Amino acid sequence: MQKYVCVVCGYIYDPEEGDPDNGVEPGTAFEAIPEDWVCPMCGAEKEDFEVEEE
Repeated sequence: MQKYVCVVCGYIYDPEEGDPDNGVEPGTAFEAIPEDWVCPMCGAEKEDFEVEEE
């Protein structure tokens, strides 16, 4: 699964880890995260994330 990076602060969403502190279980693909989810580091919206370049 692809990792996504917040273009505002650099936080990397890793689907293998999820974001359990904010209700996103490990193994959740970025596309499956609710639209109202925000970056846990800076509060940026989901649209402010891009696919991480490897």
